[in-house]
Amino acid sequence: MKSEIRNQKSEATTVGRQKAEVRAEIRQRLRRLSAEERAAKSAQACEWLRQQTIWRRAKTVLFYAPLGDELDLTPLFADCESEGRRIALPGFDAAQGNYAAWFIADRRRDLVAGKFGILEPAAHCRLRPVERVDLILVPGVAFTPDGRRLGRGKGFYDRLLSQVAGWRCGVALDFQVREELPCEPHDLLMDCLLTPERWRECRPPAVGGK
Repeated sequence: MKSEIRNQKSEATTVGRQKAEVRAEIRQRLRRLSAEERAAKSAQACEWLRQQTIWRRAKTVLFYAPLGDELDLTPLFADCESEGRRIALPGFDAAQGNYAAWFIADRRRDLVAGKFGILEPAAHCRLRPVERVDLILVPGVAFTPDGRRLGRGKGFYDRLLSQVAGWRCGVALDFQVREELPCEPHDLLMDCLLTPERWRECRPPAVGGK
């Protein structure tokens, strides 16, 4: 038993080290992109998403507030507003000590700097049961073609994603999609991937749809 525990700890340490190495490599490449290049690639990704049936059918979309090295899909807020979709963003729920989905109605009034300096819904916004979100757009450091995700290491998105019944869509630049990534059994899978160059469904819809 003690030997098994030691082996498990050793494996976890190895995977953790491998993840750190991938994160460092990806971040170095991201830093080489200019703001203009990132804006152009964000616009391409938005256009790809507009063409997808999953996007057209989604009534509630959980976006993310992009960090400086992430694709910016917030221009799609305007599409949602004009088409009557509901917009949600992750926000820290102090009562639960975790992130949850919150509605926003006015991006200028409803977004404030949150717990970690990332824009999130203000206190007056309404909590949205995350299991009722149709599509969640998920940033990540890297993904695999079959939908495995490497996050930033905090685990917040993993806990949020574990509650989602809708489609999980990983969002990244093309070089962030890699054939293999260090992974662990608890890592959650994406249903589809969006990059500036392509749309990829990682697995067929469940019977009856998601």
